[in-house]
Amino acid sequence: MTIQTWINHAEERLQKAGCPDAGLDARYIAAGVLKKSPGEIRFLGDTEIEKDALEIMNVRLDRREKGEPLQYIENTAYFMDFEFYVDENVLIPRQDTETLVELALKKIGGIQKPDVLDMCTGSGAIAVSLSLYRKDACVTASDISFGAIEVAKKNAGRLNANVGFVLSDLFESIPEKRYDLITINPPYLTKEDMLTLQREVQAEPSIALFGGDDGLEVYRRIARDVYRYLKPGGYVLLEVGLGQEKDVLTLFTNECTWESGVQKDLCGVDRVVWIRSKE
Repeated sequence: MTIQTWINHAEERLQKAGCPDAGLDARYIAAGVLKKSPGEIRFLGDTEIEKDALEIMNVRLDRREKGEPLQYIENTAYFMDFEFYVDENVLIPRQDTETLVELALKKIGGIQKPDVLDMCTGSGAIAVSLSLYRKDACVTASDISFGAIEVAKKNAGRLNANVGFVLSDLFESIPEKRYDLITINPPYLTKEDMLTLQREVQAEPSIALFGGDDGLEVYRRIARDVYRYLKPGGYVLLEVGLGQEKDVLTLFTNECTWESGVQKDLCGVDRVVWIRSKE
């Protein structure tokens, strides 16, 4: 079977299965197995596929047809121009979250050797990216999931990022110290959201998605303790779900707050709430 014949066959199966980007997914599966870029695959359509490669491609096609995200199948997700390993233990990094990283880099731009804490780290995408862009930063990453910590450690090692890791339920096991910056992409989907998830999102860990009935449960827990871990003038940056920015600002704005605001993502959606503590 040639590459193009297989891609045509795979695209047809994925379309019938309801995959939104059937043709693109078929090319990515072929490219991943054949160690080519999706662009190169376009020019290799008449190339015959060897038996072993064909078997692997068909196994991956079966998984995608059943709704497993392509990133889990390929164990790869791209974030901030870096290639991250991902599996079912972690949320797949989204481009929307790059807004948080970009804002974080601005907030610590004038601070020498900043102390940074990234909670709910998942794949480590935020923590590792911050460490790579700010080599002088002392970055600590934490998560409640042992599986997530192992994935994040793997990514730090693969990308040569200097990040320390703590297995912790939010601040429970975080050492008593203060940070210049705390970044958090917490679970924030509501009970109603969880009932209407896209098939692919259902494959991601619910512990990284579900934020309680109103989606704000984890924010409330963070708000109770976060100021004890911020240096004077330090920042906390939180990713929020659609329409949650005002409620989250209310939770975090108190007598300890000096200034606060909301940052939109590239689609114009209010994506990151930021708070600065009093100096």
